[in-house]
Amino acid sequence: MAETATIARPYAEALFRAASESSAGNLGAWSELMSEMGQVAANPDMQALATDPNVPGEKLAETFLSVLKSPVNDEAKRFVQLLVENNRLIVLPEIAEQFHVLKNAREGSADVEITSAFPMEGAQLNDLVAALERKFGRKLQPKVAVDPSLIGGVCVKVGDEVLDTSVRARLASMQAALTA
Repeated sequence: MAETATIARPYAEALFRAASESSAGNLGAWSELMSEMGQVAANPDMQALATDPNVPGEKLAETFLSVLKSPVNDEAKRFVQLLVENNRLIVLPEIAEQFHVLKNAREGSADVEITSAFPMEGAQLNDLVAALERKFGRKLQPKVAVDPSLIGGVCVKVGDEVLDTSVRARLASMQAALTA
């Protein structure tokens, strides 16, 4: 079977083109809707329903759309129906992720995952994001997580680049140097 990312790419690109050309909504609204759709499609119960051959396509699409909290326009309904007809509803989380990457590329921004040993908020987070934006040369949208096992410092991931300045990483580096 083909890799999920390969299957999702044409759907994400086509939806992104349609959302970009659409006068009905902006990319931000589409991105939020796609994120919600991806979360719903990733739910194990929805995955089981989507892969059940005894569930008719119309019922699956209707059930999927009824679970969404956001208002769904006709284009989105047709998109879900297309995915159901092609047995691709389970690929929707990857489609949503690729759609988000395309949106970020168009806007010249990126997501940054910041993992800290302690909660980060306010000025401290703003200062870190500003420094990271200067380093990476683009607007960053932070997602912060707390991992006490880091002991101190932060681990930052932007795309495929990782900056690990945590105490845990420094201790591991020292251990490797001392045992080598």
